[in-house]
Amino acid sequence: MDRNFDLIVIGGGIVGLATAYKYQMAFPGHRIAILEKEDHLGAHQTGRNSGVIHSGIYYKPGSFKALNCTNGRKQIVVFAKEHGVAHDICGKIILATEEKELPILQGIFEKGQANQIEGIEMIGPDAIRDIEPFSRGIKAIRVPVTGIIDYVGFCKKLVELIKARNPKSELFLSTQFLESFREDGKEGIRTNKGNFYTQHKIFCAGLQSDRLARKEGAKPDLKIVGFRGDYYELTEEARHKVKHLIYPVPDPDFPFLGVHFTRMVDGSVECGPNAVFSFKREGYSPKSFSFKDTFESLTYPGTWKLFSRHAGQGMEEMKRAFSKKLFLDALRKMIPYLQMEDIRPVRAGVRAQALKHNGDLVDDFKIEKFGNSVHVLNAPSPAATASLAIADEILDMAGFVPKQKD
Repeated sequence: MDRNFDLIVIGGGIVGLATAYKYQMAFPGHRIAILEKEDHLGAHQTGRNSGVIHSGIYYKPGSFKALNCTNGRKQIVVFAKEHGVAHDICGKIILATEEKELPILQGIFEKGQANQIEGIEMIGPDAIRDIEPFSRGIKAIRVPVTGIIDYVGFCKKLVELIKARNPKSELFLSTQFLESFREDGKEGIRTNKGNFYTQHKIFCAGLQSDRLARKEGAKPDLKIVGFRGDYYELTEEARHKVKHLIYPVPDPDFPFLGVHFTRMVDGSVECGPNAVFSFKREGYSPKSFSFKDTFESLTYPGTWKLFSRHAGQGMEEMKRAFSKKLFLDALRKMIPYLQMEDIRPVRAGVRAQALKHNGDLVDDFKIEKFGNSVHVLNAPSPAATASLAIADEILDMAGFVPKQKD
């Protein structure tokens, strides 16, 4: 087997695959290897997020997130239409239920205007009931360009198109990166399935991004800390209570958006996620535990500084993780008519959040070049929405894209 490739992408999540796709479309004569340590695509963040195509309304105008979310949203919708990926631009509302939330809602609306989010409007109680008959609120932002999509299906389509463009490009599942090496003038990657050779590497390792960067000799000024998000879903009898997407007004002092309602592409309705410290980077149960992951997180000064700043909210999130009643209470703020029997636990995800030594969250996307490698160090939400735009940024930053082969 020929293990020499023009480019190797480490990580078969949505950002890695989008980058491989953009590269392959630009350079059809080049061979790409995509190395994914799991036995299927979308095993972690890609397949365990809310499935939302975000509008870009929340993000600081001019930030990497804001620009790439808007750009990526437009790209992914065009792609989904062209290639038959299940999606629906159903729209959402950001719902204020208390007077104290109105200034925050206004600030979000002004960000949306600055970010040129199409069609957003402030609506009152009557319009809220027209859109979501079971919701109750005093004011809301209607965001018509927000949608939902099958992100795993999107990833499978990317692989299909990569291989159609160049049948010599390959996806290697169950193939774990161990280390980079150099011998006899050749750059190599050692994996559990043998060695691969290339001059150019792009690391899109999500929950393991900081570790793989350090294995390469880079010294990123951050640590990945996992936050688990638990999801419930509405029973079939209760699904009619949600027509689109319903989000609360987020707490500006807490770095997550709060539990929300999402109508998925298969017609189900999910509720969540919450956000609690995860004792295992790839652990999807409240009982999941990794000594290594826990030790690294809890001996990192930034973790404790973050905890101290958000102790109250963090404790409430932790309580809700173990109490269906408290989870339901949060949902009832937006839909008062929900009953205990209307929701059931369904799944969980873990968000890879980059954390600085001083306890600050790395809020924006963070991508760095190190030698002949590019490392995507922080790509939290809305990275899935922005994936095709992030891919453009990665390839532009790389600067090592070879000239087109004849």
